[in-house]
Amino acid sequence: MPLWKSASSEDPDVYASARAVEGLAKCKIPETGMTPEEAYNLVRDELYLDGNARQNLATFCTTWVEDEVHKLMADCIDKNMIDKDEYPQTAEIEARCVHIIAQLWNSPEAEETIGCSTTGSSEAAMLGGLALKWAWRERRKKESKTVDKPNIVCGPVQVCWHKFAKYFDVELRQVPLSEGALHMQPEQLREYVDENTICVVPTLGVTFTGVYEPVKDICAELDKIQAETGLDVPVHVDAASGGFVAPFLHPELLWDFRLDRIKSINASGHKFGLAPLGVGWIIWRDKRELPTDLVFNVDYLGGNMPTFALNFSRPGGQIVIQYYNFMRLGWLGYREIQNACAENAQYLAGKLGEMPELEILYDGKGALPCVCYRLKNPDKAHYTLYDLSERVRMSGWQIASYPLPEKMEDTVVQRIMVRHGVSHDAVEQLYLDIKKALNYLDKNNIKWSDAGPSFSHG
Repeated sequence: MPLWKSASSEDPDVYASARAVEGLAKCKIPETGMTPEEAYNLVRDELYLDGNARQNLATFCTTWVEDEVHKLMADCIDKNMIDKDEYPQTAEIEARCVHIIAQLWNSPEAEETIGCSTTGSSEAAMLGGLALKWAWRERRKKESKTVDKPNIVCGPVQVCWHKFAKYFDVELRQVPLSEGALHMQPEQLREYVDENTICVVPTLGVTFTGVYEPVKDICAELDKIQAETGLDVPVHVDAASGGFVAPFLHPELLWDFRLDRIKSINASGHKFGLAPLGVGWIIWRDKRELPTDLVFNVDYLGGNMPTFALNFSRPGGQIVIQYYNFMRLGWLGYREIQNACAENAQYLAGKLGEMPELEILYDGKGALPCVCYRLKNPDKAHYTLYDLSERVRMSGWQIASYPLPEKMEDTVVQRIMVRHGVSHDAVEQLYLDIKKALNYLDKNNIKWSDAGPSFSHG
């Protein structure tokens, strides 16, 4: 008896097969298999129950790619990027991307700089933090000082920094928000940095609101602190989203390696870098910023290769697509795409700003292509933004609603990301659906709704 069941005249249709009628196994592998056609169709049908990714405006991640990207991803399905001896050209493409990104971020040694791909900006951020922790520890040891109380100072950060702090035994000193100051303020740093601070982490594109933290002013404040106290605190920029926006939309903005205090930068290739899910980047100013003690040499894949990553085996497709995008679009193509996103975000902010119920906190100008807003009079409304999210979900839209971080927990906001593939017509329809939803909520008292926070930082 074969291990898989083939179609027959008695059972010619996928949806008339026994598995389609009985349902797929849920808790254990089935005794027998099925034809590829059956398996594909029945598993694909499971995916129909997901939301429509193109209408998910809570996520920062790429949800639209060209057909050629699908083809290249299929071509790379068997390539393990960690095995540089077996797949040397994939390794070469990764190296090219590192140098291209280093040049994009104005590295003083772009053609020689050190960096690597990661599974996303979270891993990249942790690698940057680890390098700075090791460097801080070595400085302390040379000065015969204790190394048991490292800390990092940041504003409202993505959850990966909370993970880094917990996983690697580092105190997270998060500068609280305040009304009218929805990001870390340079003048606040004096209260938080000390001799145990391994780095300050400004965010270029705050997850909660989309704004850029003032990296240049933060570096200038740290210069003043060093001049007055002798404390030399390095900076790591979390450019998860802004790293592929600012170079094209805000080239005059000083946030990158043009500022000497910045030692490393991370970004997501799969956000505004336009690559598919599963690739991030970490770049160091120069080789001196990556302690050699953190680099491992692996000799059991055929050659002797240095590696510094939290993960090991990974697919090479996303890296290849990052390079494809650089070649396919060029600098001007990236600028046109990011500018189109920004214009659509600003248009949406203008339309939503006309609505009496909403107060715009960020209008898509000067930072990420997104909109952030709150209810103008939440205490008087008999509904919440959570209810609004739930209502527009009926039209397919997914919009993040959540409270702001420390000291601003009572403020609930919504954030709409406008990415590549979100057209003007889509933005217009979203506005109309939000308007219709607010009109419904205004007329119907749902004060005791069970709707709660929905949030996406990925």
